[in-house]
Amino acid sequence: MTRSKPAIALAAVLILTTSACAATSGATSVAIGAGVSVAPPLPAGVSPVAGSTSSSTTPPQTCNPVASYRPPAPMPAPGAMPSGSTMARIQARGKLIVGVDENTYLFGYLNASDGQIEGFDIDIASAVATAVFGSSAGHLLLQVIRNDQRIPDLLNGSVDLVVDTMTENCARWQQIDFSTEYYAATQRLLVDKNTPYQSLDDLGGKKVCAEVGSTSLATIARAASHPVPVSAQNFTDCLVLLEQGEVDAISTDDAILAGLAAQDPQTHIVGPPLEAEPYGIGIAKTNRDLVQFVNGVLDQLRTDGGWAALYQKWPGRLGGAVPQPPAAVYRD
Repeated sequence: MTRSKPAIALAAVLILTTSACAATSGATSVAIGAGVSVAPPLPAGVSPVAGSTSSSTTPPQTCNPVASYRPPAPMPAPGAMPSGSTMARIQARGKLIVGVDENTYLFGYLNASDGQIEGFDIDIASAVATAVFGSSAGHLLLQVIRNDQRIPDLLNGSVDLVVDTMTENCARWQQIDFSTEYYAATQRLLVDKNTPYQSLDDLGGKKVCAEVGSTSLATIARAASHPVPVSAQNFTDCLVLLEQGEVDAISTDDAILAGLAAQDPQTHIVGPPLEAEPYGIGIAKTNRDLVQFVNGVLDQLRTDGGWAALYQKWPGRLGGAVPQPPAAVYRD
C-alpha cells in the first residue's frame, strides 16, 4: 500500500533512489533503496534467527548495563577542570565534540526553520559543555553520525561523547563505557492505522524496518514469527518506506516512534514493550574520568529539576505527565 506522505517526511525521500530492486528470498542483503537493505548482517553480538547463516552470538548478560561510575565529590567548578584530566584537555581545546543524530524528532533533529540541530539529547550535551566551560555557547561542536558510527567514532577519538538515543547493554560495555541511564525507553512497533498489525506475532514474513547499527534489528530478527529485518540509514528513511508500502512496520524505541507518529498522524504505536532500551551517554573506556564527570552533570539535572524541564520541553510536548528521571546506579 502506497499513500501520500506528510510534508515533514517528504525531505527524506531525497535520500532514497526512485528505482528499487525487487526483494528476493533468503538471507542475503537485497537493496530496496539507497542505504536500505533487507535481511542485513546483524550487529556484532546478535543471535541470529533460526536458519540464518550468521555466526554471531549474544554475549552472556554478566553486567548491569545501567550501572556506571560514581561522580567525583565535589564536582570541579566550570572552567577549572583538574590538571591532566580528560576534561582539562577538552577545556584547552575549547570545544566539547559530541556525536549526535539529526533525524530523531524531539531528541536530535535538524530544525528546517533555522538550520539548527535540537532536541532532548542536544540539551543534555549542552549541559555537559556548560559544566566544563561555564557556558555551551561557542564550546559545543555537534558531529552528526549514523548509528553504526557511534562506537567506532568513540574508539578512534573523533568525538568525546555520543548522545544519540544509545541503548546501554552488556555487549556495548565490552567496547565502550556509558554514563548512568538518562532516559528510559522501550522497543515497540509503529504501523499504519489502516493495517491490522498489533504485534510482531502478526508480522511473520513481513518487512520491519530499523536503523542500521541499532539494537532494534536484533529484536526483530529474534522474533518467533520470523519477520524480515530491513535496515535503513535512519528512522526517517524507515518512515518513508512505511508510507510507500515498502515495509509493513517500524520497530525501535517508543521515544523515537512517538516522534515519527507525530510527523505522520496516519501511523500509531502498537503492541507491548519488546525490550527495555535504557539510554546512556557513550564514552571511550580510556576516559573514565569523563564518565564520572558526566555522571555528576546528570545527577545535578536529576536533583535540580533540569531533567524534568528538558522532558517537558521535548518529549513532553506530545502529552502525558512528566515521569521521574531514571535513578542513578553505580558500580562501586
